[in-house]
Amino acid sequence: MKLATLRDGSRDGVLVVVSKCLTKAIKVPEIAATLQRALEQWDDVSGKLNVVYQRLNDGALDDAFTIESGQLEAPLPRAYQWLDGSAYLYHAELVRKARNADIPPTMYEEPMIYQGASDSFLGARDDILVADESWGIDLEAEIAVITGDVPMGATVEEAATHIKLIMLVNDVSLRNRMPSELAKGFGFLTSKPSTAFSSVAVTPDELGDAWDGGKLSLPLESQVNGTRIGTPNAGVDLNFDFPQLIAFATTSRELRAGTIVGSGTVSNRDRAAGSSCLQEKRMIEKIESGEFVTPHLKFGDTVRIEMKDSGGDSIFGAIEQKVVKYVR
Repeated sequence: MKLATLRDGSRDGVLVVVSKCLTKAIKVPEIAATLQRALEQWDDVSGKLNVVYQRLNDGALDDAFTIESGQLEAPLPRAYQWLDGSAYLYHAELVRKARNADIPPTMYEEPMIYQGASDSFLGARDDILVADESWGIDLEAEIAVITGDVPMGATVEEAATHIKLIMLVNDVSLRNRMPSELAKGFGFLTSKPSTAFSSVAVTPDELGDAWDGGKLSLPLESQVNGTRIGTPNAGVDLNFDFPQLIAFATTSRELRAGTIVGSGTVSNRDRAAGSSCLQEKRMIEKIESGEFVTPHLKFGDTVRIEMKDSGGDSIFGAIEQKVVKYVR
C-alpha cells in the first residue's frame, strides 16, 4: 500500500492512504491520525489500512478525493531519528580518489552512518532554501526505509522484519561547507540542510520482485533543469543493504518506530549509469580531465528524482524541487 501525509497546518499533518496510481487519497482518522501513530501501532493497524487501500484502488470509497503532490508533506514531516548511511562505497571511493585520499579498510567491514537532523523535513515539491549560493548546493538521490521498533543488538535477519515502509530521498548537501565541518572530527551539521522525501512511502509488498527484503533493484533517475544526470540501479554495487545498516545502528541502542534509515547516494561503477549527485559527476570530471566542469546548483535551478516500476509508472511520485534563496 501507499501512505502519505496531507498538509493541514499542523506539524505532523494527517495520514492518508493513496491510490496505486497516486491520484486519489482518503483520510483514515478512525485508524490512525498520523503516520507516526500508525507506525507505533503497526501490527494492529496495517491490516486495516491495507483494506482501505484495496477499496480505494477498486473505486469503492465515495469520500476519496483527488490528490496533488503539492498538498503532501514528507511522509514523516518530522521524525524521532534520521540515520543516513554510505552504502554505495564507489561514491566514497570517487570522492576520495579525486583528492588523493584512501578509504579506511574498516569502511568495507562495517557500515558508515551519520545521525542527521530530523526535526523538519521537506515535502517532495517544497523549495530547497539556502542562504548562500557559494556553499556548493547539491542534490543526493537515495532510497530510505522507515522502521518499526527495533531491539538493541538485532541480527541482520531480525532487522529485515522491522522494515515497514520505503521511500525516496533528496539528501541536500552543501559541499563547500563540508570540509571545515569534517575536519573538526565531529560530523555534519550546517552542511546538511533539511532533507526532502518522496510524497508517498510504500510497503515492501508494493514493490514486487524489485524488493528482495534488503534492497530495491530499480533505476533511480535524477535530473537537473530537465537534463538527466544519472539512472543508477539502486540494487547494484550496494556494499551494505538495509538490514545490515539497521543491525549496525542497533549495536548499542534500540531504534524506535518511525526511525528513517537512508542508503546514501545511489552509485553504480558503470559510468554509463551516470550519477545521483553533482559532486560525484564533478569528481569523475576531475579524475578524467583534471578539472571540474559541472557547476553546483544555482538559485532558480530545479531537481527531479523519480523511480518507476517495470511498467513505467511512478512508484513514489517524483521529488521535484526548486533551489531558492532563503530570506528570513
